[in-house]
Amino acid sequence: MSRETVVEKSNITTESGSQMSKHDRANFDRFVMSTYGRFPLVLEKGEGCRVWDNEGREYLDFVAGIATCTLGHAHPVMVEAVTKQIKTLHHVSNLYYNSPQGLLAEWLVEHSCADRAFFCNSGAEANEGAIKLARKYGHTVLKIDEPVILTANASFHGRTLATITATGQPKYQKYFDPLVPGFEYVDYNDISAVKNAIGEIDTGDRRVAAILLEALQGEGGVRPGEKEYFQEIRQICDDIGILLIMDEVQVGIGRTGKLWGYENLGIEPDIFTSAKGLGGGIPIGAMLCKSKCDIFQPGEHASTFGGNPFACAVALAVCQTLEQENILENVQQRGEQLRAGLTEIAEEYSDKITEVRGWGLINGMELNAEIPLTSADIVKAAMAEGLLLVPAGPKVVRFVPPLIVTAPEIDSAIQIVRQVMADLPAEKQ
Repeated sequence: MSRETVVEKSNITTESGSQMSKHDRANFDRFVMSTYGRFPLVLEKGEGCRVWDNEGREYLDFVAGIATCTLGHAHPVMVEAVTKQIKTLHHVSNLYYNSPQGLLAEWLVEHSCADRAFFCNSGAEANEGAIKLARKYGHTVLKIDEPVILTANASFHGRTLATITATGQPKYQKYFDPLVPGFEYVDYNDISAVKNAIGEIDTGDRRVAAILLEALQGEGGVRPGEKEYFQEIRQICDDIGILLIMDEVQVGIGRTGKLWGYENLGIEPDIFTSAKGLGGGIPIGAMLCKSKCDIFQPGEHASTFGGNPFACAVALAVCQTLEQENILENVQQRGEQLRAGLTEIAEEYSDKITEVRGWGLINGMELNAEIPLTSADIVKAAMAEGLLLVPAGPKVVRFVPPLIVTAPEIDSAIQIVRQVMADLPAEKQ
């Protein structure tokens, strides 16, 4: 991939005229809360699978807003949808009907196992809605006084107080206790752990109301779910009448090569959530459910911005483009190409890399736990060579490019990763 400067000035200016100087960067750090460990990179412009920084340097974007920019940057379909809707009607209260929300709900229901949709702004909000719905189902249908939801260790479900409690990673919960009660954790892909937990919790009176899982754990290290495990989970839920909730925030909307992650597992959830790639970078989330658990009544759940005409019109354009341009086939082909290339690198540098895994265009490269090399080391080195990657924990590098990525772009990324692995020593010098 070319690393030549694409403009001959210190700050690249976008069409809107915006740019960030060193002074602006200092003010950013002064006035914006430091809730992120940001890389020293100012991105100013994007097109397709490439972005440019404020000095005109070009990067191949295999982060895509962390599995969010489904159609890449500045896609013509999104530009058209944004422009048309902002000129028409961008926001109204959910006290009124609006056509884009109904059309998006119709598309999602017709292309999934769901019967109803609720719209919000993010994955955390979608999961929060699913948790509330499961709790109400537990109280009103299952007659449970204190419903419990089982989630998996190493999971990630969001940053609200309830969703970090649902997240089975203590590092996200530190300093935020007391946490929300009603969650218990089991090991992922371990069916005996689920059975044992239900047996231990449901002693005498029933307490477990739902099981909440990711089809593939993204933040937990890009770990795919096992088909047999999920089919047994589905059977357990059917046998004892509890709900199966699938968190599709990172793996839904075509990321795995199928529209929904659960399709890789041969099951259907009762409730599932979507966000990230749904709007292609425009904030929107959705909770979808089957009719049996569509039990919210007016006033029990809401969102000011959720389902507004602007976000829904763009999301509908993204979804229709996935279907009309057969992008899922590209995801499958480019995913196979990427895994094949990374597997070759892993075999060549077996002292540094232990495994390559994933589905479609969400893939992880795990580093040897015995060496000091970290995922952040790989990310920084790749960035210096013009490739943007993102960690999925301290030892896993995540590859989540836009779903429109091309074969030559995959080849360029593989070439850069190969060079990075050759240059970085396994041991500290």
